[in-house]
Amino acid sequence: MTLSRRHMLISGLTVVAAGAVPRFAYAAAATPRRLVFVIQRGAADGLAIVAPTGDPAYAAARGALAEDGGGASLNGLFTLHPALAAGADLYRARQAHFAHAVATAYRDRSHFDGQNVLEGGGSRPYEKSDGWVGRLLTLLPPAEREALAIAPAVPLALRGSAPVATYAPSRLPQADADLIARLSALYADDALLHPLWDSAVKTQELAGDIGGNNGRNGADLGKLAASLMLPADGARVMMIETGGWDTHSGQRGRLTAQLRGLDQLVGALQVGLGAAWNDTLVVVATEFGRTVAVNGTGGTDHGTGSAAMFFGGALAGGGPVAGGMVSADWPGLSAANRLDGRDLKPTRSLESVIGAAIAHHYALDPARVMQTLYPDA
Repeated sequence: MTLSRRHMLISGLTVVAAGAVPRFAYAAAATPRRLVFVIQRGAADGLAIVAPTGDPAYAAARGALAEDGGGASLNGLFTLHPALAAGADLYRARQAHFAHAVATAYRDRSHFDGQNVLEGGGSRPYEKSDGWVGRLLTLLPPAEREALAIAPAVPLALRGSAPVATYAPSRLPQADADLIARLSALYADDALLHPLWDSAVKTQELAGDIGGNNGRNGADLGKLAASLMLPADGARVMMIETGGWDTHSGQRGRLTAQLRGLDQLVGALQVGLGAAWNDTLVVVATEFGRTVAVNGTGGTDHGTGSAAMFFGGALAGGGPVAGGMVSADWPGLSAANRLDGRDLKPTRSLESVIGAAIAHHYALDPARVMQTLYPDA
């Protein structure tokens, strides 16, 4: 266990101070709205996730990968990957929306730079020191700013002026109750450490006995996220990191496993939140897409355009990102229509789609949301 004046670790839980002494004691939310941002690190293949099976060029361009297009038909053009069974059910219930042929402003196909642009919301890498979710918190009432990342450290997307906590399931033995009680007494009169320690213990309690898992199971991760968001004093904004989406080889099996885990995560989150799911928006996005053509090892390489996914009971009420829809200004997959002759050409900015969804979810002015989240868009 490592303790310092600005950083505390309690069996996987980290609370980071932003500026002076933060107030991270959870408070009852002014409204029931909840937001979850799931990042797909590694460039997820949107052409396989939401397959354009109705495009005449799709089957020839994708070869063996096109055989995974046997999932739920979304409309006459798109088919959902069969591993997303819960996602298909949500789509039929008008609680899922898929936005295709989208991308950030980034075009150079580096994971690190692409993720930096996605999280920071800038127009180029390392332009922003804070993130779009962190800036969103400044638009919300104080009681709705309680933010938490299921990650070892605060991701760029959540950085900003508001304090943020992190929770990462630990492989280390849990601290016993006696040790926690002794440390609580030790820090009782410490003006800086006392609020941090209380916050850490509170989040550990909300996590229940799931904290000992290794975080690899999507269902367990979804249950954990729900347990940290459902209570009246739980988090209202959350970010979940997922990796393993860089499918340069053997994509069919690897992507199926990845999507099954994501599907379990979303399904468990829906079940765990119960009625609160109706006021929840889940945004799933990746840094860029993958090539249209398959490479020599049964995988795909770094591309540009991809698909973003939105889930939640809140989508059933309509709006610019309404449930039960696939939105796309489809460019086509023929060689002449591809970006640089190789990639799905993005026809809409990912930022504009996320901004529209966020503005509607929180009943905020769309122009103000875009100016705050993506000031350079």
